[in-house]
Amino acid sequence: MNHGVQTIHESTPEVRPVDGPRVVGVDTSLTGTGLASSEGWCRVIGYVDKSKKNPISKLPRIERLAHMNVLLDSIMAGIGHPDLAVIEGAALSKASGGAHERGWLWWRVFERLLDAGIPTGVLSTNQRIHYATGKGTGAKGVVLEQVVRRWPQWQTGGNDNAADAVVLMAAGRDWLRHPIGDLPKIHRKAVDNADWPEAIDGALLGTGVPG
Repeated sequence: MNHGVQTIHESTPEVRPVDGPRVVGVDTSLTGTGLASSEGWCRVIGYVDKSKKNPISKLPRIERLAHMNVLLDSIMAGIGHPDLAVIEGAALSKASGGAHERGWLWWRVFERLLDAGIPTGVLSTNQRIHYATGKGTGAKGVVLEQVVRRWPQWQTGGNDNAADAVVLMAAGRDWLRHPIGDLPKIHRKAVDNADWPEAIDGALLGTGVPG
């Protein structure tokens, strides 16, 4: 098939890198949604158009919706039922096409998380970059470099969507006071300013207050 939803990247560790609450980072994208779990795995799922002739935002509406629903179901199956999900806020101002479809996907994933009773935090794009780099702006390659440096157990395969999901996951662990590694205080300002669920099971909270 020349176009359809596929797993683009997947890595599973032989040994879970950290104990504690299960957190999944989610970076939604029509062509490459990044998922990363504190259990050590990374996955990228998206609509692939091998022929370059059938971008999802240009498909006939009924076919487009069918592919989008397959993508949504695949993303939710990948997320499972973690203790916390952390999703990047929708960046619909991007110049790339498909803003209508990207917005639909973000809100449907968010809705499904809520319906499943999964506590969900939201980081803006700048907050995600800030947590990884200590600055509010930065190219995707810079974030990828920081992920390789700070969280090498997560094998992203050089995929920046997977790397973004790792950052979101790590920020969620930090908020739960189960940080993965020791980041400088300036990085953790992103955690303080993010949008977190109002209620969380107290048993998930660690004793290590981010420094």
